[in-house]
Amino acid sequence: MSILSIVKFRRCAVFLLSALVLGGCAWFRRAPEREVPAGAPEQAAVEPGRYIVTPERGADVVAELRIAPPPQTPEIADGTGIAADQGKANAKSFVRIGTGCHRDSDAAAREWVQRMALLHGAEKVFVYVLPADTTAAAKLAVEMTAACSSAAGPSPTALVATYYVRFKLPFGAQFRNLTADEKQKLGVGGGVQIGKVVDGTPASAANLRNGDFVLKFNGTAVRDLGDFRQMLRTNMGKRVTLTISRDGVQVDRMVRLGVLAAESRDAKK
Repeated sequence: MSILSIVKFRRCAVFLLSALVLGGCAWFRRAPEREVPAGAPEQAAVEPGRYIVTPERGADVVAELRIAPPPQTPEIADGTGIAADQGKANAKSFVRIGTGCHRDSDAAAREWVQRMALLHGAEKVFVYVLPADTTAAAKLAVEMTAACSSAAGPSPTALVATYYVRFKLPFGAQFRNLTADEKQKLGVGGGVQIGKVVDGTPASAANLRNGDFVLKFNGTAVRDLGDFRQMLRTNMGKRVTLTISRDGVQVDRMVRLGVLAAESRDAKK
């Protein structure tokens, strides 16, 4: 074999060996790591109970209207009847701010009731569970079901709690400005219409009703909501006469206005 042939042979051998080495690297190259999908996010713990905020009794409203700061230890007691207990609470200026519905009635459920009371700043809480007496249980069951019903229908409930805060209620009713059509129909230049009346308040005691139009305050025409609010504030603690229109008939109603807690303390100094 000639020297030239040997050189060519060596070159071919080197080429083949290099190809095998490179191919082997390709065969044994580490496969790219597969991305491991992140685990599903942890789901928030499902609350065993449901707290229902009373309409127009959100946190901002409660903070503005409550008489005293939230207590460190709310007063929690067993109730006898939801409607009856609410009437007694309203008579002392306590307003219902929410309802708690729990699927159980054990110690853990009562701990949840207290936790909700602290979370929402309740001062007084009534707790309801079905009693052993069949007749009493049947009546209370209707109230409990109604308190915990929603658009989706009633939910299984073994315990119901109602939460209260003492509000500043010198009058005890919502009111709004009259519309242009209402003013024209009543033949007046201003006034306010009474909205929801809270039981046990001066407005309730004076037999004011949702829908009444207040036209005069102690004989002076009421211009608008701001004017009426100022009249109430100026005359707190006094007996006043409201001229109202109900079903097209004007009548006078005597109202003994309440006093805000802060002003009551100042008056005693």
